[in-house]
Amino acid sequence: MIIEKSEKILEKHSLCNNCLGRLFGRLGKSTNYIRGKSIRLVLNMKREAEGLPPFEEPEKCELCGNIFKKTEYLARLCYDKAQKLGLEFESFLVGSRFPKEILEKEKQLWEEFGLEFAEPINRELNREVGKFLEVLLQKPVNKEDPDVVFIIDPYNERIELQMKPLYVYGRYRKLVRGIPQTPLKSFRESVASIICKPFAKVTKGKCIFHGAGREDVDVRMLGNGRPFIVEIKNPIRRKIDLRAIAQEINQSKKVEVLELKFINRTDMGRILTSNHKKEYEALVYVEEGITPEDIRKIVEKLRNCTIYQRTPRRVLRRRADIVRVRRVYDVSAEIVDKEHLKLRLITDGGLYIKELISGDNGRTTPSVSEILGKKAWCEKLDVLNILDD
Repeated sequence: MIIEKSEKILEKHSLCNNCLGRLFGRLGKSTNYIRGKSIRLVLNMKREAEGLPPFEEPEKCELCGNIFKKTEYLARLCYDKAQKLGLEFESFLVGSRFPKEILEKEKQLWEEFGLEFAEPINRELNREVGKFLEVLLQKPVNKEDPDVVFIIDPYNERIELQMKPLYVYGRYRKLVRGIPQTPLKSFRESVASIICKPFAKVTKGKCIFHGAGREDVDVRMLGNGRPFIVEIKNPIRRKIDLRAIAQEINQSKKVEVLELKFINRTDMGRILTSNHKKEYEALVYVEEGITPEDIRKIVEKLRNCTIYQRTPRRVLRRRADIVRVRRVYDVSAEIVDKEHLKLRLITDGGLYIKELISGDNGRTTPSVSEILGKKAWCEKLDVLNILDD
């Protein structure tokens, strides 16, 4: 079958040994070049016996344009680019982008001759370049999870690099009021910018900050800190000292990071979608003054209470107008002075504490204002702890 089909193919098409062998690439374990050379040799012996002219390997292959003569050169282009960048990685993979017309011509060839065991041209080039690169780099090919993928445009001799992202988990404390979690126009810095700056400097990659929830600009995040993940895209350097990075961030005196460690993408999804209980401390102003009886009412009514909270008016521009059902698990309160009380709460994540106090004109019920029958609002708020499941 192979000899007969090859003869019919070569009568119509001028193919190099690689492209000829690749038409039967999924038969046997030889390289396509050796397979094609062997097919041509056997076929020409047959033709010589029949008094027919041989099929010599053409000076230029009509399908690939002799691209397989450049595999070592293309590997060196990849190597040189990695060396020039100072790229750090432990494993790699090679990919390629072929012109559409070549891929279509190859497909037409398969269909014309009913070729069921052919291998695509890009797969062969990727493999052959990869063999040279393994020697040059002294690093292995990893088909499942490579640190870097070399994408080759073989005819334009361009190399594109796709680096596997790095994911770093940590917890942050925001020690001061007046900075947002992520960049805002009217603020010079943010929690995200303070944390991401040293990561970007060391890795030379693009850093994206992901927080597990957020606190308002005027709210501090204390205690055990809020979980976050820094996603670093296209990192040039992967070997980074997390302890040194933590020290640099903590020198800001505004943000402090804890428990930095590398994680994978699966961990990232789990961490960011987990719903955590939170512990808060609020300084509450009560317009008509506060009494010991008021303290008793607040604790009695809010402990183990279900809260129905319509989206606060202050966030309606960026949140859907829906009613959220959340729970207050524990509460304690103490008088600070005639008009102030200190309130500690453990609640579900996603409960707006300022509105739990003010009532937001009835959009949150029950609320401290509703329970007391007095106007109350939050003057200062701190997140004390994020309580993990």
